[in-house]
This record gives sequence, C-alpha cells and structure tokens, in this order.
Amino acid sequence: MDAADLLRHDFGTLADLIAAHARRQPGHRAIVQEDRALDYAALDAEMDRVAASLQRDGLRPGATIAICARSSLEYAAVFLGATRAGITAAPLAPDTRPQGLAAMVADADAAILYLDQTVAATLAPVAPAMTIRRVALDGSAAGTPLANWLLPKGSAPKPVAVDPDAAFNIIYSSGTTGAPKGIVMPYSFRWAQLKVFSTLGYGTDAVTLLAIPLYSNMTLSAFLPALGMGATVVLMAKFDAGRYLALAQQHRATHSMLVPVQVQRIMQHPDFDRHDLSSFRTKSCASEPFSAEIKADVLARWPGELFEYYGMTEGGGVCMLDARARPDKLHTVGHPLPGHDMRVIDDEGRELPQGAAGEIVGRSATMMTGYHKLPEKTAEAEWFDPQGRRFIRTGDGGRFDEDGYLILLDRKKDMIISGGLNVYPSDIESVLREHPDVGEAAVVGVPSRRWGETPVAFVVPAPGTAPPADALLEWTNERVGKPQRLAALEVVDKLPRSEIGKILKRNLRDAWIAKGKSP
Repeated sequence: MDAADLLRHDFGTLADLIAAHARRQPGHRAIVQEDRALDYAALDAEMDRVAASLQRDGLRPGATIAICARSSLEYAAVFLGATRAGITAAPLAPDTRPQGLAAMVADADAAILYLDQTVAATLAPVAPAMTIRRVALDGSAAGTPLANWLLPKGSAPKPVAVDPDAAFNIIYSSGTTGAPKGIVMPYSFRWAQLKVFSTLGYGTDAVTLLAIPLYSNMTLSAFLPALGMGATVVLMAKFDAGRYLALAQQHRATHSMLVPVQVQRIMQHPDFDRHDLSSFRTKSCASEPFSAEIKADVLARWPGELFEYYGMTEGGGVCMLDARARPDKLHTVGHPLPGHDMRVIDDEGRELPQGAAGEIVGRSATMMTGYHKLPEKTAEAEWFDPQGRRFIRTGDGGRFDEDGYLILLDRKKDMIISGGLNVYPSDIESVLREHPDVGEAAVVGVPSRRWGETPVAFVVPAPGTAPPADALLEWTNERVGKPQRLAALEVVDKLPRSEIGKILKRNLRDAWIAKGKSP
C-alpha cells in the first residue's frame, strides 16, 4: 500500500508512511543537515535498527525513552524509530537547568536517555543520582555511543500493532509559570494533525527548512507531516538569520515553520533582499504574538504564502490566518480550522456570545490525553459544554470578531490587575512597538504598594538607535489609558527567551523584584 492509500484511512502511522516512501522513492532525500543526509531508504532502515535495538533491550509498546540533544540526523532516527516500535518518545529541551532536566527524565519514566556531550555537561551536577542508561547520539563519552548501541545494519524489529490511544510522545511544557508538565499526545493526535497539514503542499517536491528544535511541538507539527508526505526536511541545529537565508537559497526551500522573533530577525537581516527566496510556497508562524506590521512586511518582500497558527501544545482548537488572502485581518490570529470548535467562556465557565472577551477553549481531533501523572492538573485544563463534550482550556484571553476571526488579548497569567482593573500587557506592547526606536517590547506586572500590581516595560532598541528610557516612558504614557500607564521602563540589550522564542516574562518580573524596586 502506498502513502496516498494510507492517508485515506481514518488512522495510520507515520512509520508506515515512511516505509511506503522508502519503497516508492528510496533515493529521495528525507532529512538533510549540513553536508550529511538520509534518503528515505536509509531513514527507514535506521528506524528499523532503532526499533529492533529497543526491543532487544526489553522495551515494549507503552515504554518511554527520553531524548535531549541538539537536532541531528541521529536524533530524528531515534525519535522516529521509537514510534515504529510503539514506544513513547519524550523530547526534552537541552537548555533546561540540570535539576529540572533530571526531574523530567524521572517523571517520564524513561528507560533510556539519548543525549549529546553538551547535555551531559549540563547534567554533571546531578549525574551521580541518575541511574538511567545513556546513549550518546554524537558518539561522545556522554554514554554508550549510538553506533555501538544499535544492532547491525539490516536488523528489523518485530511488527507491533499501535493503539490509536497509546502515547506517541510526551512534550514537556516550558515551565515558565511553574514546574513543567508532561503533555501526553496519542498516536491519533499526530495522525489527525498530519492530515490537517497535508493541505499545505508537503509533496515529494517540497523542501521544508526547520530552524527550531525538534523537542518543540511546533517543530514536530511541520517535521512529521513533511516526512509523512515524502518531502525533504533540512534541519538547523541552531538558528542564525544569515545562515537561514543561505540554506533557504541553497536548498530552494518551499516551506518553513518559524516563530515571530525569527521572522523579525530574518526580515531585518542586511542581506535579506540579496537572497533568492522565490522557491518559497509557504511560511508558517506560531508560538508568540506576531505583529501586523511584520506580517505586512513579509507579504511585501518574501515570496509565497504566510500562514499564522494559534493553538496550544495541549491541543484543542487551532486557528489559522491566511495572511495574503485576508490582509484586513492581520491583527487577528485567524479563523478556526475545519473541524475545530472554539468558544469563549467567562470565569464561571459560562459560554459567552460572539464579540465578548473571555477565555478561549477548543475541541478537535488533536487533543492531549492529559498531563502525565497529573489527573488534577488535567481536570483543570478541561471544560465541558452542556452536551458533555470535552474542550481544552487555553488560558488565553480573546474574542471573535464579526467574521469569526480570533483577536487575542493576553495569557490569563500575564494579565495585570491594577487597582482592581484588568490591564492587558499586549495592549501596551502594541503601543510601544509603534515607536520607531523600539525593536522589541515586553510588559509585565510587578507588585505595587498602591495598586497591587502595576505595569513595567522592558524595551530592546531598534537597530542603530539608543532611545532614552525616560523619553520612551513619557511617550508611551501619553498614548495609553490611565490604568495602563507604565510605572517604569528599562532599556535592555535583549529579552530572555526560551529556545523556541517565547519571552520568559517570569524571568523579567523576578529580576525586577530581586532588585528591590517597588513602584
């Protein structure tokens, strides 16, 4: 059965799709990284070796492995090979602190940790307490070298029947508001997601350039469908705007998944207009607020379509904005995808009418099973409509306009309650970004003796500028409402971000409080 036949089924597996591509186009490049590549025949064979090696070690469907390393061909082969054996993969962020990383490995009940030398150095302070078996993807002394752990070439696993409800992967939340939670996604989630993204033209002539790490669910939402459709994926181990442009031109990239800050840096690169990007069909963007001004710049200067996605790693509903088709909606995150039911509720869980602002909830075929070993937290993330249908709470505030397009307000956790009034940081940030000397801006609520909380801004200057903080503060406060007025503004070199581009507002708030400032 070929890939097209498999995709017509209600359920299937990515491992079977890759096997079908290996039969149909064995020499077609599947994954490329710098000067190395795996074609579909080689990728399929490596997946077999990984799956067979896991079975040799006694791992059966339902077992878990952890992977923590920079993106590489070996990383991809281990991740995908585990799924062929029906084993759950838990990809972990390499930039996590050692105690947090050890805690996630333990929480996942991982039988093996696949890592590289950099991660081994990170884990050094907690290594004596970790008894988990290690396999080094880079062949270093971080563990048993991958080449030694693998069975010989040509090894094949015993076939396994995959339950659609079984865990495909566990993605750990960033932990920006507390301890990371393991988000369990079933095989059915990934199959449904693959079918949704198959409409973006990930055919055998497509080349997807990925500049965000493989532990991110956003990356996987592009990586897995691209391979499922037989495309070529080009991996970047670390993002650099200049290198991204060079790779896009070299490989004639047709697709890419990015976060807004990456798009901004690419558009601002002095050599942007010197690169041939005419091969692009689609750029997709998600994860963080994406300003209308940058979207408009992309439409003007970067060939191909621009799609913005809004959704949660936990799943639920997903909105998509086709920016070129709806330039009048660039201030929104789009309209719910077909089959995605999204609603707005108040603090008491009552559904609100269209146009009213509240918390966004969503339901679709792509929903997490729950948080790993956290039934109470899972229950907190769920909302049920009067018919008993399960929705996932986003924790985001927003409203739908008259055309059904979603306008985001803010994360509930980021909302500032100042003098009893709700203040949305995004409103103040959008005003700040109107100033020509402001490159990036983040607003957080800090404790205030007078107001309970009050907004403070952190600003990264636009290239070639050096705006005085007091002048920016005065300029902003002249343009916002009285409850939104900033108590202080700091000009900083950069904003703290996670590896996938999320601004770590808690870090900004904690650093401010640690300075002993109290506006």
